[in-house]
Amino acid sequence: MVDNHEEDFDPVARVECFLRESDFSGSIMHTEATIFTVADASIAVGAPEPEILKSILLRVNRGESFALALMSGVNMVDTKKIKKMLGVSHLSFASGESVFEWSGFRPGGVPPVGYPQQPRTLLDEDLFKYGTVWAAAGTDHDFFPISPEKLLKLTGGEKADIRK
Repeated sequence: MVDNHEEDFDPVARVECFLRESDFSGSIMHTEATIFTVADASIAVGAPEPEILKSILLRVNRGESFALALMSGVNMVDTKKIKKMLGVSHLSFASGESVFEWSGFRPGGVPPVGYPQQPRTLLDEDLFKYGTVWAAAGTDHDFFPISPEKLLKLTGGEKADIRK
């Protein structure tokens, strides 16, 4: 759980700091348009929907921990596959409130990195069809481009078949 109620809490700065400390050479971009949905992000970024990265936090064993599913924008998460992969008894989508309470990020701006502790991260294998994917950077107005291979490295994640 983070202290995200401080007046000086800045979700974009947290992502930017992580990226800088990880020697990521790209930069975070800002748009006045929202990137709340995949369709919104596709228009704002100017990239096809499959190249928009969805970062989906999942509650593991009723909130004992979290896992992060990084999905191609057009794919749906298969929680049964993820539950089996993780070897857990219970897996569910985290509510917007629990995402914010745990991470400090709100739905529409949930990034793949920048967490107090990186959750176990699974990357949709379809992401690797693209040279660049577009990830939220802490708000529904900030984003950054990144290769799936670099994303795999930065998250310490696993490439996996996690789509329906």
